[in-house]
Amino acid sequence: MPKVQVVNMQGAPVGEIELSEQIFGIEPNVHVMHAAVVAQQANARLGTHSTLGRSEVRGGGRKPWRQKGTGRARAGTIRSPLWRGGGIIFGPKPRDYRKKLPKKVKRLALCSALSSKVKENNLVVVDQIGFEHPKTKEMVKLLETLKVGKKALLVLDGTEQNVQLSARNIPGVLTTRVENLNIIDLLKHDTVVFSKSSVTKTEEVLSNA
Repeated sequence: MPKVQVVNMQGAPVGEIELSEQIFGIEPNVHVMHAAVVAQQANARLGTHSTLGRSEVRGGGRKPWRQKGTGRARAGTIRSPLWRGGGIIFGPKPRDYRKKLPKKVKRLALCSALSSKVKENNLVVVDQIGFEHPKTKEMVKLLETLKVGKKALLVLDGTEQNVQLSARNIPGVLTTRVENLNIIDLLKHDTVVFSKSSVTKTEEVLSNA
């Protein structure tokens, strides 16, 4: 069972926490993580792009010149895809790009990403994260104290509103709730910072997935 040191907001160690072996201690599955990333990116696509075919472009209802005798190539409409202003051949049309992944695959992808962060020592657990008032300067100071890199993901249990407000203007820093934890955010950020309560909540959510 993996263990991680717990620190306070001053960076001083205050104990250790045992992490769930099934969530934070598995062998990362690279293939599943890749599949989850592809599915999440595909699901984010709107699929609203559209072009007009030759039957949808305005005009071109009359044959531009007679079939024979002009010396020019025969033409039936000025809205042919070969003409300027004509329709688009095989252009994009509205479609659904969504990809479905089984719940167990999604869970395995999240557990793989979390386990890789633990193995790389890029997971930090803070005893409690909270500010009396929203203050970006306080958040910058906290991240410097924790020796967190420029790209950091703060996972909260949903009650630290002042923490979210303090971090939203810092480039490369993102806050998320446990329920919204996703594979792209985990892999995109170098370090993941959990509060002690959010670790417990994450284990509850993923153990029931």
